[in-house]
Amino acid sequence: MGKTLAEKILSAKCGEDARAGDIVVAQVDVAAFQDGTGPLGVRQLQKMNLEKVKAPYSILFIDHAAPSPRKELSNDHILLRTFAQKTGAILSDVGDGVIHQRLVEDFAKPGDVVIGADSHSCTSGALGAFATGMGSTDVAIGMAMGKTWFKVPETFRVEATGTFQPGVFSKDLILYLIGMLGADGATYKALEFGGPTIDTMSMESRFTLSNMAVEAGAKTGLIASDKITKAYLQSRGRLKEWRPLTPDKDAQYERVIKIDAGKIVPQVAFPHTVDNTKPIDQTKGIKIDQVFIGTCTNGRIEDLKIAAKILKGKKRAPHSRLIVCPASRDVYLDAIKLGLLEIFVRAGASIMGPGCGACVGVHEGILGDKEVCLSSANRNFKGRMGNPEGFIYLASPATCAYSAITGEISDPRKIIVRGQNKAGKGKSPDKKVRMLKFSSASKMRENFAKAKRPKKK
Repeated sequence: MGKTLAEKILSAKCGEDARAGDIVVAQVDVAAFQDGTGPLGVRQLQKMNLEKVKAPYSILFIDHAAPSPRKELSNDHILLRTFAQKTGAILSDVGDGVIHQRLVEDFAKPGDVVIGADSHSCTSGALGAFATGMGSTDVAIGMAMGKTWFKVPETFRVEATGTFQPGVFSKDLILYLIGMLGADGATYKALEFGGPTIDTMSMESRFTLSNMAVEAGAKTGLIASDKITKAYLQSRGRLKEWRPLTPDKDAQYERVIKIDAGKIVPQVAFPHTVDNTKPIDQTKGIKIDQVFIGTCTNGRIEDLKIAAKILKGKKRAPHSRLIVCPASRDVYLDAIKLGLLEIFVRAGASIMGPGCGACVGVHEGILGDKEVCLSSANRNFKGRMGNPEGFIYLASPATCAYSAITGEISDPRKIIVRGQNKAGKGKSPDKKVRMLKFSSASKMRENFAKAKRPKKK
């Protein structure tokens, strides 16, 4: 009997024939903390007299409150820096970027086991890694011992076919799926994404799918390692780390979910749960006070290019605010080189340094009472952006960018086309709404500068 991606990876890392439902002890390749969860983990290791690291890549990311807005958080940052110096753990400091973006850029690879003390650590699953979020103490032990235990999850296979409509993106696909499954519909399952739509999807679009797998309760969100994975790793100077990894044709799945991507319309998650998703036509008249484009879900260069194409030559609505936050230093630099940041600034946006920014509500973009934000983030829980009296809606960068112009949640299909404008071949577009041409997502990938990676500790 064949194996799913989850079964294949965990079998290799535990040295046994692992099947769904088995309890295994697996080797850990990457163990990561961020500055919200890391201090607890470090203090636990200190209490146990186990202040060391053994996982090949043990990394501390200062990204959530970066730069620090309070002395208490600054002191936690000192704790993490001191731990890194003492143990040899890698430190990703203020301005380097969000943990999940940095992990896929420079650390995670196909076949790895990746554990992070942050629920969206599942992002690295798009590279064909068994990547999952765990509690601070569990990650601390995995970091110090180089191994941890898992129950091998059952797998839901998500088969996507068809071509997205212009103005529809992978964010819309994952919001649609989460709305279908519910917030706990895939609890402790592996979501394995595949099918023709996924096969031709850019790596950056795939990261969005894996990033939000946990919003349906999933343990991990996996995608096969293929030629697109290979091209991405090569663009990062990591070609030697690529290897093909696919599920077996006769793998056994608990459930197979088939989705026609061509029928999906732009999706919006309404407050205060991610699974409260509705099609864009049900958002008419919802005014917004703030738009946030960025985060580990949609703060990559592909996302910023999409938003910039829409915002170029336009201005945000006078009554609203627009915040843009690149997900990493490399994304920030690429956005500078491509002229994207100038477009955003001229459109009236405030640009943040790489990090989590407004997403977690620690600083930079906290909502006022009763204010409404449309965000490209992955969560809209009550109080998520720093104020339980605020209202957060989630959508794609395209929907966010167009809505920033109109001042209310708006359908980006009104402004985005592929190949020709809405008025039809040979006709001029409506003067009020200039239509945009978008290349396919697979052609939107940028060749990142080769980054020198820290040596393994």
